[in-house]
Amino acid sequence: MNDENILNAVSIEKDVDGFHPVNIGRLAMQGRDPFFVPCTPKGCMELLHRSGVEIKGKRAVVIGRSNIVGTPAALLLQKANATVSIVHSKTKNPEEITRQADIIIAAVGVANLVRGSWIKPGAAIIDVGINPVDDPASPRGYRLVGDVCFEEASKVAGAITPVPGGVGPMTIAMLLSNTLDSAKRIHKFK
Repeated sequence: MNDENILNAVSIEKDVDGFHPVNIGRLAMQGRDPFFVPCTPKGCMELLHRSGVEIKGKRAVVIGRSNIVGTPAALLLQKANATVSIVHSKTKNPEEITRQADIIIAAVGVANLVRGSWIKPGAAIIDVGINPVDDPASPRGYRLVGDVCFEEASKVAGAITPVPGGVGPMTIAMLLSNTLDSAKRIHKFK
């Protein structure tokens, strides 16, 4: 299956996930807003706002450049007037770049990649990663961890989301918000 064909087949008015190419294009354009913002990046921004994290003028690093989280998160941070860098698998010295960030969004899918030494003291960290790691003490034989080593990062960061229980519930809340917005738009409610 070709994901581009599938995304293009979804009516933009019903694309509550915010993945349609037109939505992403409108997100990237100055002076335009998408019909729907992708749910996980929208949830990340909501977490930052509700935590009182100032974005304007701050340095932000997004670790990961997926179409679903990394790229839209970087675009949203940019629209909020942060200076944004994207770190990915081909980036040289990712620790050095990340260490300069006031805001870090980790969405790469590598368990405990971001260590405490990567983090500027007081930085705000949004950990999007959900990675199973072996844990014989767990009834399931594994536990979920993020892309950020929570034990190390929590000693340095000013704020950090847990995994599980951080970004996931916000993603669901943003999906519900987008769904409500879609219904209002379709039925012409205010």
